[in-house]
Amino acid sequence: MTVGGRNNERAALSSSAGTTLKSGIMKPWTTYMVEATGDYRREMFLEEHIGGPLYAFQKEIPKLPIPDIQDTIERFLPTALPLVKSAEEKVALKEACEAFPEQAELLQQRLTARRNGEFANSSWLQKWWNEAGYLQVSYFFGFVDDPTVDVVRGSAPNVQRAAAMLFATAEFRKLVVTGQLPCERVGKKKTPLCSTAYKYMFNACRIPRLDHDSYRIYDPSRNTHCIVARKGHFFSMELVDSETGNPLSVYELERMLQQCIAMADAIPSSRPKLGVLTSGNRDDWARDRVALLESGGAAMENALERLQSGAILVNLDDESPVSRQECGELFWTGGLGSGPNRWFDKSIQIMVANNGKAGLIAEHSMMDGMPVINYANYITKMTYARARRMSVVSGPTGSASVEDIFASALGRMDPTMVESLEAKAWKAFHKLITDHTLHAQSFQGYGSAFIKKSGFPPDAYVQMAMQLATYRLFGEQVGTYEATQVRPFLHGRTEVTRSVSTASEAFIKAMGLYPKFDEADPNVAKEKLALLQRATKTHSAYTGKAAKAQGVDRHLLGLAMMVREGEKAPALFSDPAFIRSKRWRSSTSQLSHPRFNLWGYGEVVPDGVGLAYAILPNSCVFNITALRSTGWTDKLSEHLEGALLEMRRVVETRATSSPKSKL
Repeated sequence: MTVGGRNNERAALSSSAGTTLKSGIMKPWTTYMVEATGDYRREMFLEEHIGGPLYAFQKEIPKLPIPDIQDTIERFLPTALPLVKSAEEKVALKEACEAFPEQAELLQQRLTARRNGEFANSSWLQKWWNEAGYLQVSYFFGFVDDPTVDVVRGSAPNVQRAAAMLFATAEFRKLVVTGQLPCERVGKKKTPLCSTAYKYMFNACRIPRLDHDSYRIYDPSRNTHCIVARKGHFFSMELVDSETGNPLSVYELERMLQQCIAMADAIPSSRPKLGVLTSGNRDDWARDRVALLESGGAAMENALERLQSGAILVNLDDESPVSRQECGELFWTGGLGSGPNRWFDKSIQIMVANNGKAGLIAEHSMMDGMPVINYANYITKMTYARARRMSVVSGPTGSASVEDIFASALGRMDPTMVESLEAKAWKAFHKLITDHTLHAQSFQGYGSAFIKKSGFPPDAYVQMAMQLATYRLFGEQVGTYEATQVRPFLHGRTEVTRSVSTASEAFIKAMGLYPKFDEADPNVAKEKLALLQRATKTHSAYTGKAAKAQGVDRHLLGLAMMVREGEKAPALFSDPAFIRSKRWRSSTSQLSHPRFNLWGYGEVVPDGVGLAYAILPNSCVFNITALRSTGWTDKLSEHLEGALLEMRRVVETRATSSPKSKL
């Protein structure tokens, strides 16, 4: 996913002409809160109620298609063949693929009936995917510095940066909740994208439950506050004018942020920090939440509601990271220092460190990355200096107050019980943090400018570098996931672009498990170059199909879900190579943005790696995560650098050995 400056956001920012946002009316909802359970259809009425350009195309956006079975199998087989372990496995895989169209015919009919019947006004996939696809998943962004933050005069850098980002958040929020944000469009044809995820962006929070988590979204017209976390304690403060919905001035936001810091400093260090309870196993947190409510009664219920209904959560972390590595560790989980200063169920949290370094973490269950990138793109345009210029002081300053959310409830509860819950959660969180590691790498050798000049699509080229690097790390190719959005379809989320193919296999095996340094031989270089060209072309073609919802993984999942109890499933579903091919030991995703320093997420299987990356004009940034015990993150970083340098030698050998063009 590559993002630069977006025209719709630029227009949205300029639409706030002068000092206030004048367009759009915030219509009160008919209910204070809506509890979502994973089925987008249940909240579609809010799109009708809100209206505006954001939801103008929802009824015109086509439904998610169901691919042809034969096409799916033909697309699938080349992605699994490189992963077979023996000649017998290869034969069995081919036989399972040959038999699949007939064995899955009834399943295809059932899936088609689901699409055209029960889910005729939605996506046949979304309910399954929302309920099962994003448990315990979040992702973070790290932003470039704001050069206008004044570290010499005025308030502290963290207060200035947070105030500016809250000011911009309030503007963007108004555009969203009034429906005035322009619908995102892509491609030369300006194809509109589904906007349904925006409903879950603000005034929203995931709720832990033993059976199945839910997701609460609150009426933004009645919830004009935001939440601030400092030293593991949570405060509520107003974000917007309750009458107009416009942002409070930066000066007022700064005053209240400073008050939050002062109040946090005055709280005894022994007071429980409830945020850590949200970091662990969902069932444990569900039980702990019930225990809090039973012990704290109405006061605890009101406190949780206040936090959950806040427009957004700002974490003022009491740390000062400098390097990309330090920022990555802080923004990913908060680490042992600032982990309790999070409420991991909130839809969006902005992190701001003492020195003004800033990032964002987003909860993934109902909302994918692209809408959040749209929001992040908007708020990172807003510098502190610009926010000051745009601010209007309306009414007496100092009139809005700050509330310590949990003070009243904790004061009435059995401290021993609360401390026991906190200690148990802290033990699990400590293990989670110490068990995992992150490595942030900034490869300065070259970037998209060189790759494009050499005639390659940047994403496919870097994907082949990652294929080579993980091949050398694991000693074999492994199932590799690249996220591709399918929001041109109603309630579409993502499809998988499979990076493993017979073409990528041929390329990486020609390059070898170890560098051969044989590119000086023109014949060798020519062969490797041809294999790289074929591999990148194959990858780009697959990406194009996946973007049109013609990948294989979502279709195969849908067919598997159609197998009824007691029925014999198609042989392919139990084939070892099939299972291996969809076990994502390498989970990759690209996000390239000029104002993002890094981004990332965790590995999705214990013996795998998370590999987030950005391709900038003159550099490539990688964020690698894995279990600490594997020792893989540093090694993979070295392999990535080596792969990119070797591939450059292959490409440059062609350039030096070919006659120069006269054009």
